[in-house]
Amino acid sequence: MPDHDFSPDRLGELLDQFRIRARLFHAGSLCGHQHFAAEPGRAFMHVLRHGELEVQHPGVDGKLTQVRLQEPSLLFYARPVAHSFIHAPEESADFVCATLEFDGGDENPLVQALPPVLILPLAQCRGLEKTLELLFAETEAVACGSALLAGRLFEVLLVQLLRWLLQYPQQAGIQRGMLAGLADPRLAKVILAMHRDPAADWTLERMAGTAAMSRSAFAASFKTITGSTPAAYLSDWRLTRAISLMRSGKPLAVVAAACGFAGQSSLNKAFRLRYGCAPGAWLRQQREQKT
Repeated sequence: MPDHDFSPDRLGELLDQFRIRARLFHAGSLCGHQHFAAEPGRAFMHVLRHGELEVQHPGVDGKLTQVRLQEPSLLFYARPVAHSFIHAPEESADFVCATLEFDGGDENPLVQALPPVLILPLAQCRGLEKTLELLFAETEAVACGSALLAGRLFEVLLVQLLRWLLQYPQQAGIQRGMLAGLADPRLAKVILAMHRDPAADWTLERMAGTAAMSRSAFAASFKTITGSTPAAYLSDWRLTRAISLMRSGKPLAVVAAACGFAGQSSLNKAFRLRYGCAPGAWLRQQREQKT
């Protein structure tokens, strides 16, 4: 049930820190067999305007999953998942498609929080109608800047989709994780506070007080809803912020202080435990992958 009276912006700060860029690559009919390869750091969003088709992609168990779409739908592949659209030879479907790049790639906290695949009927996702109308109009236009504007509208569409997911996580199959935590008004206050100031001394008592809960109730609720202990979540977030600051060129000593590590050696140790190498080596690997 949506919580219209919850005032803090649960998405704004995340999207300010981890930006998203979308690029339109198709608008119009698709027919036959279309395959979209999985590439690290690249997401896909498809909007089926009309028509029918079969969608194929690996399921959670790795086996091929087949979904038949018969109504206008939004398909969002937040992580690298190879997928195919299959139509009967004499049929076609009308699509608008974009690729998306998240700051931090597959380590982006939103990417980690989202299901690998979301397929939602447009009629179910209230609040997207006006943006979709503008998007369809722009992709039909033959005018200067249409592709650029369509990419920006896809970014708006994603923000609206994320907002809808926060209001109705169960309808999208989101049971645990950061988005589930942000959907809970009490836990969201703590999560946002940790996001805002990861270097603070976040004791369990302080976290529980921010949520206006007892320590035992807070710890149990946090683990049930996010799937992580408060301490583990904070540690993961500190490393996530460290990566973002490192990518922006901040010195490691500055990164360590800003993210709540005792010093550069403490950051190095946490980084090695999580990623198997030192921060500098990890950054070099990321740059080499892009070249």
